[in-house]
Amino acid sequence: MSEGASTGCLSVGELRDEVASGRIDTVLLAIADMQGRLQGKRLSARYFLDEVLHHGSEGCNYLLAVDVDMNTVSGYAMSSWERGYGDFVMRPDLTTLRRVPWQEGTALLMADLTWEDGGDVPPSPRQILRRQLARLEERGLAAYVGTELEFCVYDDTYEQAWQRGYRDMSPANLYNVDYSLLGTARIEPLLRRIRRDMEGAGLYVESAKGECNLGQHEIAFRYAEALKTCDNHAIYKNGAKEIAAQEGRSITFMAKPNQREGNSCHIHISLRSLDGDPVMAGPGPYGLSQLGARFIAGQQACLRELTLLYAPNINSYKRYTPGSFAPTAIKWGVDNRTCALRLVGHGPSLRIENRVPGGDVNPYLAVAGLVAAGLHGIDNELPLEDAFEGNAYDSGAETVPHTLRDALPLFEGSKLAREAFGEDVVEHYANNARVELAAFDAAVTDWEMFRGFERM
Repeated sequence: MSEGASTGCLSVGELRDEVASGRIDTVLLAIADMQGRLQGKRLSARYFLDEVLHHGSEGCNYLLAVDVDMNTVSGYAMSSWERGYGDFVMRPDLTTLRRVPWQEGTALLMADLTWEDGGDVPPSPRQILRRQLARLEERGLAAYVGTELEFCVYDDTYEQAWQRGYRDMSPANLYNVDYSLLGTARIEPLLRRIRRDMEGAGLYVESAKGECNLGQHEIAFRYAEALKTCDNHAIYKNGAKEIAAQEGRSITFMAKPNQREGNSCHIHISLRSLDGDPVMAGPGPYGLSQLGARFIAGQQACLRELTLLYAPNINSYKRYTPGSFAPTAIKWGVDNRTCALRLVGHGPSLRIENRVPGGDVNPYLAVAGLVAAGLHGIDNELPLEDAFEGNAYDSGAETVPHTLRDALPLFEGSKLAREAFGEDVVEHYANNARVELAAFDAAVTDWEMFRGFERM
């Protein structure tokens, strides 16, 4: 077996061999949408090799202009009824080709979006990240990223959960199993299958552990180049849900599924030279280089105005409560989990962890935000304040925006965001937030019904 086959990754030649032998008959061509979900097509493997490999495949451009329910909504410049809802082209990124062990006879690869004339589609999340990584490369730098994605497991199927209105569900653990080997053993068959199948899809699994909420767990993967990590994140999230469904269970990554601890997605980021040498560490305070200090200063300076990229949904903001291990204060500290920004590691492993994102984050947008903020700090030589010591919840510092409604004008009014991402991208994702807010404002919630049905 070749090295590519053993790791789950495939070359085009290996795919041809697998198709010829009948071991692979389906190729999934996927894009990441505004929510970071995988969308695309199931292609016959023969057709993929004959046609799509060379020319790409078309998809309706409304895929970047609908809400979570796939409803067409107004306000997007690139896609509308007036513009006819035409196509863009999904162009395969062959470096992402891999097996899908949880689907028989299946391979998958990510695609970049272009218009029919070959031009980029700027609001595409993968393109947004690519642009920021290109800005880093112009300065001789590359970003390495790891994402820590938490989820809650339920013994109910997705269909049962839907039919019950997501009430009276059965969590896989009935008490806090943070670091508990006994607690993770309760669902080890599911966790082990996810880990093994992700290894079979080319991901490098590090560990699994229990978390605080009922049925809450985390599977950690080794860091990698930023784009690769974001692709792996999206594939893992989609795959874990599919595997859970096959096992008669359900998984949620939503930021705050109940009144207990939310699902976080702490993002670790470090910088290297294009030769692969770490550049964050140095002789300065806290073991930082001057560049590393400025990179962190940029994170802190830009966090509020870029929170929309880290917390994109109404529910995202329900995590931010004091004493919850979700941050409120925009402070940085050395191995201090009460701060929004936490410096961890030593020497070559030194990195900054942004604790603001939840499990619902779009990794491409969040990492693009981290890079843009860091470049702002580097380019403007921002000084880094002293690390905060103690309980940042009680610091009186400026806080993360309390709601999506608070975060929206900060993002819309951000000069940094408009310069780094472009006017079209800012307007596109600001409209997405307005759509979500309008939908929420029009909804009649369970909270209102219980308070008002009889007693009002």
